[in-house]
Amino acid sequence: MSAAVQDGRAVELEGSVADEDRARAGSSAGDTPPRHRPRAITAGGTRSMLRRVARSRQRRRWAVEGVAVLACLVVLISYLGSRSGREPSDDQAGQGPGRFPVLPAAEGRTGEAGPAMPGLRPRQRPPSPDPTPSASVPPAPPPAKPDSPALSVSRGEMPAAVDLTAVGTRDWMHWGERGGRSTIRKRSGSGEIIDSGGAGRRVGWDGNQEYVRWSDGSPERSTHGSSNGVYTCGVGNGFSLAVAGSGEPRTVQLYGGIWMARGRLEARLSTGGPASTARLEDPYTSQSAQFTIRFTLPKGARLLLNWTVEKTFTPHCGNVGLQAVTVR
Repeated sequence: MSAAVQDGRAVELEGSVADEDRARAGSSAGDTPPRHRPRAITAGGTRSMLRRVARSRQRRRWAVEGVAVLACLVVLISYLGSRSGREPSDDQAGQGPGRFPVLPAAEGRTGEAGPAMPGLRPRQRPPSPDPTPSASVPPAPPPAKPDSPALSVSRGEMPAAVDLTAVGTRDWMHWGERGGRSTIRKRSGSGEIIDSGGAGRRVGWDGNQEYVRWSDGSPERSTHGSSNGVYTCGVGNGFSLAVAGSGEPRTVQLYGGIWMARGRLEARLSTGGPASTARLEDPYTSQSAQFTIRFTLPKGARLLLNWTVEKTFTPHCGNVGLQAVTVR
């Protein structure tokens, strides 16, 4: 056996061993003499055959690996084709029967980027909103034009003493100094105050609780304090006045009162628009007030004022009274 290993004749040795085994088996069965098949394979032939067997096995392994790679490619292409078929294009998203919804089960669900939005593909986020400041400041309204019509009326308590010269820098007018038809105006005033009359008979009296004074009047130059004024009785009666517009903001002060009545001051613009009103009421005695009217009107237009008795609380001449009007 050692000689066979040294000569590299592994094949001959295997053949010899196999022949001996068969010979023994034959002799045991029928005492037939063993036959030996000569081994004519040389060492060079053995190596050539081994190389052919190795190459054949390698080719079979390559073929199996190629088939496996091809099968993987077919499976991958089929998978990608099925996904691209399910995902609609941008202009067909959500259209047609049998298509998958753009956002499955998106209704009522929110994520870290906020609620799901229509028109987005799966795993797609809506665009982030622009950052907003923590405190927003509303834009300032555009300034009103100087000649834009404007009107407001408010009522306040009449001061105990009023200086008509100081308050009426443009114009002022006083009633009742010398009777029901007596008037005194600002000397060299603008003449913007217009007495338009009014319903009812005017009566002069000197019982006002508040006093007025002036130092630039005409025809009465000055007075240190006058409680005089005029009044008119009965529902619907009163005084109608007007103030001319100049295109600039103006402030009018009307000093009036009531006795056991409710007086109503209505202010409106000759150019149109809603009226603004204020009231003064005392069912038991007399009361005075200072009404402030702010307005803006172009030249040629007028502020119209009506100070009238709206309700009386006595059959004995419930009335409204008027002392003075100023403009600045």
